[in-house]
Amino acid sequence: MTPFTAELVGSALLLTLGNGVVANVVLKDTKGHGSGWLVITTAWALSVFVGVVVAGPVSGAHLNPAVTLGLAVAGKFAWNLVPEYVLAQFLGSFLGATLVWLLYKDHFDQTPEPRLKLAVFCTGPAIRNHASNLFNELVGTLVLVFTILYISGAEITPTHTAVGLGSVGALPVALLVWVIGLGLGGTTGYGINPSRDFAPRLAHALLPVRGKGPSEWSYGWIPVVGPLLGGAAAAGLYLWLG
Repeated sequence: MTPFTAELVGSALLLTLGNGVVANVVLKDTKGHGSGWLVITTAWALSVFVGVVVAGPVSGAHLNPAVTLGLAVAGKFAWNLVPEYVLAQFLGSFLGATLVWLLYKDHFDQTPEPRLKLAVFCTGPAIRNHASNLFNELVGTLVLVFTILYISGAEITPTHTAVGLGSVGALPVALLVWVIGLGLGGTTGYGINPSRDFAPRLAHALLPVRGKGPSEWSYGWIPVVGPLLGGAAAAGLYLWLG
């Protein structure tokens, strides 16, 4: 498996399981309907665990353009590999979101509320305020990437790619995502990953989801720009602290 394939497969697994639990919680007549936020945050953390286990030994398991950017800015990842990783992450996220729609299609068809259908694909704010929503996504991602920079000691270069986040094990990253969801996720649904939000939102726009509403692109830039700013800021803080 190549690093590109590892990032694609890891991202696809992450979105299949993460968006899958959202579908299980919010869509009509599922076994897990209404099981709540704690289930969602826990399952997203475990989804990260699965993605990192699979992709870690090959690509370092970034699975997130903000992580890739942060590692590159901090000098822990080769800049020439950034486009390849980001493309793989977006493609994998799109595939994962599409698979969730196929798996839960009967329940999508039974659910009348367009907003709930959109929530399976991508994030949205509890209170719509673009300035504070952007700040929340920035801070959540800053915490994510800043901590990852301390638990990923290895450099990832074109000639040495089999080290990185996966080299310390998947559990620390999963626990990190879990606590970010519990502590900071109540405002925007903690996208903290541009590919996790943009690619599934695009899938929502393109797939023939019965009774879907708008994909809300007027908000969709926030879980892309906020995490990228947060990833870069985390790297800057890491370098400043030495």
